[in-house]
Amino acid sequence: MARLCALVIGHKKTSPGAVNKKSNLTEFDFNDKLALIIENKVLRTDIQRVYRRTYNSLPNDINELEPDFIVSLHCNAFNEQASGSEVLYYHKSKNGEKMAKVLLRHLVGHLQLPDRGIKPKAAEDRGGYLLKYTNAPCVIAEPFFIDNDSDLARAQENFDDLAAAYAAAIDEFTQEIS
Repeated sequence: MARLCALVIGHKKTSPGAVNKKSNLTEFDFNDKLALIIENKVLRTDIQRVYRRTYNSLPNDINELEPDFIVSLHCNAFNEQASGSEVLYYHKSKNGEKMAKVLLRHLVGHLQLPDRGIKPKAAEDRGGYLLKYTNAPCVIAEPFFIDNDSDLARAQENFDDLAAAYAAAIDEFTQEIS
């Protein structure tokens, strides 16, 4: 029986997250398009895309699906200069930590941006609410800084291969997560 991955598109149309000033591309629009391609590339795992109704309802909406694991798609933003890839996980989740390492390896391998590491988060930290209150192991991907024009260009250069990097990591989770 195939494992189920809840693939969460970070933010929503009316609250689209970070924006690239030059292209006006939002975090939501980038990841909404990316999620469709990831879904078509995953080989050994069932994917259920999840869109946020409200921030507070998101963990329960995901838990109702009873996924085996969760990947939340985001993009970082800071000062238009910061660069690199990182993955967040709940500090008490050993499977979340394993997933973060696998996903970061695939993202850095594809994007060739600075490796900012995996970041353990507590409930009160940015992203921590989702990470703590979902029942399945969860990671939040921050593969590049969308407000950095060269990071965004790198992510867009081979969008299809970026989706393939995510898909390979998701399929690897199916083998790694017990």
